[in-house]
Amino acid sequence: MSTNDINEKPFTFRFIDTTPRVLLELKNTTEKTLRSVEILTVFLKDLETPDGGPSQAHIKFDAVKSIHPKDSAVLSHRTWINGKPVNDARDQMERLKIIAGEANPYVLDISWENPEGKARFQRIPVVH
Repeated sequence: MSTNDINEKPFTFRFIDTTPRVLLELKNTTEKTLRSVEILTVFLKDLETPDGGPSQAHIKFDAVKSIHPKDSAVLSHRTWINGKPVNDARDQMERLKIIAGEANPYVLDISWENPEGKARFQRIPVVH
């Protein structure tokens, strides 16, 4: 394994505003096809407890079989609140977006397999 593999940061992302949901697009910036791409569940800060108690809402993303070189994929997601999936009207993806003047505690933890079948990971802070 080379040092470049360890520090590889192949993904960028952007939010896509659609009605009624915000979607997440993940882009493969490399010249290689990356397989079994997954974003780990994002647990959202609890808005009802002043000190941020246990998370009541989280966003789960569907895995993507592969993303080709310089290509992107819009990842399907589902918001869960109190252990139950919610409809589009209660989707929480908007909370991942940056609000001017506020700190954003969220990150996207991404796992994938490189062309050699080795598992790799990247952490992207959700900032613009």
